[in-house]
Amino acid sequence: MDFNKIDLDNLKEESLDNVSGLERRNFLKMGLMITGLFAGGKILSVVSKVDEVFASTVNFAEQYPYKPHYSMVIREGLCIDCQRCMVACHKTNNVPEYGWRTRILEKITPDAIGRKRGFMPILCNQCNNPPCVRACPTKASYKDQRTGIVRIESKKCIGCKACMLACPYDARYFNEEKHAVDKCDFCYESRLSKGKKLTACAAVCPTGARIFGDISDPNNVVYKMVHQIEREVWVLRPAVGTKPNVFYMKATNPSPWSLRRQPDIR
Repeated sequence: MDFNKIDLDNLKEESLDNVSGLERRNFLKMGLMITGLFAGGKILSVVSKVDEVFASTVNFAEQYPYKPHYSMVIREGLCIDCQRCMVACHKTNNVPEYGWRTRILEKITPDAIGRKRGFMPILCNQCNNPPCVRACPTKASYKDQRTGIVRIESKKCIGCKACMLACPYDARYFNEEKHAVDKCDFCYESRLSKGKKLTACAAVCPTGARIFGDISDPNNVVYKMVHQIEREVWVLRPAVGTKPNVFYMKATNPSPWSLRRQPDIR
């Protein structure tokens, strides 16, 4: 069979920039219809652009500058809304009843075939470029230079809530007892700094929906999950340029990257 010779040097790049406006709108509409969610009045756009999360396209040291570089992969479809993660978080980190460090959003799609209800865990994205840190007037919010975790020094917080407004993920709340803003710190104070390997939410998740690890280590399960090409990986609201360290992917079974649960080393 004869094929026309292809001029590889002059091939048109098949990227989103070369998609027509109508096609682009239809694609985005489809993506938001499938995975779009509203939380606290802010839409969490989860339309993925692989080059924004696939680390092989950039300098490795620049992409993952911390050692360890803590990250989490959340596998949609495995979350069953049992809320064990939320209970464990409250207990482990002394979160008041009205507060939260992690939540589970619910999405109902009446026209879907088969399963019509889905759940999406959300938490602080531990951004590499955190707008909350820039917004804090007292430097109470800061990015840990060793782990990359975005943390809060409560004694410096004056309760202005500027960081809450700056966060594009609604990931912070005001702790009335401490008179300071609080949020997820990947259980650094309560677990990681004491030698534990997992966050409380990842340790108790019965389905393996939350996978926690070091994305700077090519042998770590988080690195392998983010860099595989069999399933799409995305981050929330990539357009705001925060460079999150929480990644999402679709999954309906625990294989092939890990057991149903991560090793329980609480």
